Amino acid sequence: MSNSMGIASAFVLSSLILSPMAMAEESHAFVAQNSARNQAYEQHQAEMMAKAKDATQAPQAAASQARSAAEKDS
Repeated sequence: MSNSMGIASAFVLSSLILSPMAMAEESHAFVAQNSARNQAYEQHQAEMMAKAKDATQAPQAAASQARSAAEKDS
């Protein structure tokens, strides 16, 4: 009997603690903050993709310039 009461009280306490988090998803402030986070994340991803693209193109450009300089010397 006491074991089931302990489980029931733990369930009630956890639902009381977690209910504000569930309600927060419906608030306008939560939606606005989540949207701002998503936008910042997407901007960061775009910047990182651009940096990665530049980093892969830079060695290729240097190699092609070295080849053209070697061809001019020949």
